[in-house]
Amino acid sequence: MTCTKASKFMDAHEIQAREVVPASRRLARDEAVRLARQAKKIVVARGNTVTEFDGGGKVTDEAVEAMLGPTGNLRAPTLRVGTTLLVGFDERSYRDALT
Repeated sequence: MTCTKASKFMDAHEIQAREVVPASRRLARDEAVRLARQAKKIVVARGNTVTEFDGGGKVTDEAVEAMLGPTGNLRAPTLRVGTTLLVGFDERSYRDALT
């Protein structure tokens, strides 16, 4: 559901992803940590709750846990926009990062 919302948002704003990784390719905790270390800011949306974390070398366990779903894999959709990592879909966060 959230992937569909993200896709519709990007289509409506004529934004093309440079690389798409299918959700069927399960990205585990180590990949989430790697992505978080590459970002300066991590924005995680879960339902109506949006939480921001600092990225970089000092990624907290709290940030990584927020990025993971119940199966222990990185939640979808996940977008990297410059130095910001968006996990889950929140329209305002997408608007701030992409428009």
